Amino acid sequence: MNAPADRAATETVEEFADRARIWLSQRMPRLDDNDPPPTGRGDELAWQRARELQKLLWAGGFAGICFPREYGGLGLDHAYQRAFDVVARGYEMPLILNTPNFTICAATLLDAGTDQQKHDRIGAALRGEEVLVQLLSEPSGGSDLAGVLTRAERRDRQWIVNGAKTWSTSAFAADYGLMLARTDWSVPKHEGLTMFLVPLASAGVTLRRIEQVDGSREFCEEFFDDLVLPDAAVVGEVNHGWAVASRQVHHERRAVGGGSEFASGAGQEKTQRIAHDLIGLLRRAGRADDTDAHDKIGRVLARRLVRDHLVDHVSRAMADGSVPPSAGSIIRLFHSDVTFLEVDTALEITEDAAVIESAAGLRGVGDRFLSRQTVALGGGSDEIARNVISERLLGFPREPAADRGVPFDQVRHNRV
Repeated sequence: MNAPADRAATETVEEFADRARIWLSQRMPRLDDNDPPPTGRGDELAWQRARELQKLLWAGGFAGICFPREYGGLGLDHAYQRAFDVVARGYEMPLILNTPNFTICAATLLDAGTDQQKHDRIGAALRGEEVLVQLLSEPSGGSDLAGVLTRAERRDRQWIVNGAKTWSTSAFAADYGLMLARTDWSVPKHEGLTMFLVPLASAGVTLRRIEQVDGSREFCEEFFDDLVLPDAAVVGEVNHGWAVASRQVHHERRAVGGGSEFASGAGQEKTQRIAHDLIGLLRRAGRADDTDAHDKIGRVLARRLVRDHLVDHVSRAMADGSVPPSAGSIIRLFHSDVTFLEVDTALEITEDAAVIESAAGLRGVGDRFLSRQTVALGGGSDEIARNVISERLLGFPREPAADRGVPFDQVRHNRV
């Protein structure tokens, strides 16, 4: 267990923040804008560095502030995490471990995992020893998360898995993946699914990295060929994996929108930071006196302020039960909107300097623009988020679906 947990449990938020401030100044490396640490999600060195930083947090007693004590955390409420995030600004933090490792996968295991899975996997993640990722999307699935074709068959008291997953965020850097597979084809698509915890180094798993248009290699695809898993790998109940996946997607929407209490520190990763300091970009582009550009930046800052208050408001409402968990889609959708405005405004400010090599070093703005669409896909597409809001929060009629209630083995799959 995190050694100083007993002390943390008796501290006020202010005392906790004061102790964290002192410890950070003595143990954690400071950020240097002139020589920033590697933080790109496709950078293997960045993941090694993040594990090292997480181990420092663990040794200092500041890992897993909101995770239960029995699984290695401090068992404190979100106010302590927010206080820590404030005093940790200016220090290097293992931000890329947040999503999907802590805020999605570990949070999902808290909801649906066995006690052993929680002890083993969450504890190892908090100690910086392991990383967890999602294995959900499939090559033919699109936005239909329940249209899973990866098959897990029961043979000789084991599960044999065959199929493929794709667009798995940072799977190359992970140790375990939460994988959704079909275990019963005779029932409608949402009813015959099971969630598994897969060791990615297993025989039967082939992983390939996907190169995107901006040159990054953050995403991966995985192929399963007679992968053998024991019963202990099942998360939740057999054939009830949709309930686990629903919680997973809930946590993902909160995480993408910045509303999770399980994040290990807060701040901007390198790919986000490029478009974050718009005033700095304006100066580097030689347009510090451009009033039109000032107006554009003002719109971004106002939208950011609304987003931050919205995240706080919706997160509190979900925590006290005044709105259902599906309200996380509000955070997710607004985050996408704000990010689009940030990235587009950064490109407008920097103009052609964003796409050519120059002394101002602004080409990263153009690179960020090339990948801007990813924010509209993580946690489900923007269109899915709008459907969730309309149907589950506003009570609008559901969209028609030809496969609703139909046994999955009778549904057409990519056939003309």
